[in-house]
Amino acid sequence: MCRNRLLRESIARILAKRAEFEVVATEAAGIITREETVSSGASVIVMDSLESLLEDDECESSVGVESSSVELLLIAMQDDRKDFLTAIRRGALGYILEDASAADVLSAIRAVAQGVAVCPQHYMRVLFECVARQCSELPNNYRRMQTGLTIREQQIVPLIGRGLANKEIANRLGLAEQTVKNHVHRILRKVGAEDRLGISDALLIA
Repeated sequence: MCRNRLLRESIARILAKRAEFEVVATEAAGIITREETVSSGASVIVMDSLESLLEDDECESSVGVESSSVELLLIAMQDDRKDFLTAIRRGALGYILEDASAADVLSAIRAVAQGVAVCPQHYMRVLFECVARQCSELPNNYRRMQTGLTIREQQIVPLIGRGLANKEIANRLGLAEQTVKNHVHRILRKVGAEDRLGISDALLIA
């Protein structure tokens, strides 16, 4: 499901030369959906675009990581911490940078197919820091109530902490996107945060 045709066809040719791999689909992202790829029997979906993963996220409820054996591998990615964490939150098991060799990509596909997570070594620290931060900053209900958050706002806070956009939160809670936007503005005002990333920090010290 790579958008870059040259990259897509190059990977397909390399895989086709190896008996351990079977290429079941080579369509570009947007032409074939994740659900269609899963139904084709694929065990690994290779993408070269974070946008493709986000666009295909509406399939999560029916063919997400929890409900199928398919694994997601992002390749040719920029060395961007935010993109990396977004990919992980969307269910990617592998994240390979754009300077990776063909051998690195093959090794990553093989590992991900076996259920092994793959990422650049310097991102291992990012994962540890992210987990530690979430554990220490997850605000409890008491601290939320101290800031005067309503029950609905308390429901929205952890979703913001998980990196969900207003539209995604709206879908999760069955609300209009504008309603969520209004709630977020009120949360920012009540906790005294400048942006969404500062909400957990503000509640931690409340």
